Amino acid sequence: MSLWVFGYGSLLWNPGFTPVNAVKACLHDYHRSFCMLSIHHRGSEDEPGLVLALDASPGARCTGMAFQVAPAEENKVLAELRERELISSAYFEEHVDLKTDDDDTIRALAYVIDPHHAQYCQYDLERQAQMISSAIGGRGPNTEYLFNTAAHLTQLGIRDDDMAWLVDRVRALTAT
Repeated sequence: MSLWVFGYGSLLWNPGFTPVNAVKACLHDYHRSFCMLSIHHRGSEDEPGLVLALDASPGARCTGMAFQVAPAEENKVLAELRERELISSAYFEEHVDLKTDDDDTIRALAYVIDPHHAQYCQYDLERQAQMISSAIGGRGPNTEYLFNTAAHLTQLGIRDDDMAWLVDRVRALTAT
């Protein structure tokens, strides 16, 4: 059985590996949400940014991409993903069942937020925009994360109304 990884945020545009196969897929009972404070990659402890996480929500759906890892690279990719995604233990590593447009099921690795972790948060869209517009972390500005993710969702034909609102608001906040 080969390793598949579910991309719903930055993994869409920066998976960190070259997939041997990629297919649009949907995860049920979770939604994509800026519900994780970023104190390493897209913010700092003094000025946290926000990054996306899979947040459990009965009846919700999160559409993203399932990426298949080359069998010879599975151990290396898994180690790199764990170093990147589990930097602060705010995510759980879970195997989830994804549904493709053809109604096939793919068992994939996904990074799901721990709602009991100190980095878990629930802010309204305006506060999210304010935080994203100014935070900078080790991997760059939080705005870059937002804009890249939104652009890739659009390219893939995945509609996310909250993301579109955030893009417009953050562009307005950062206009000079």
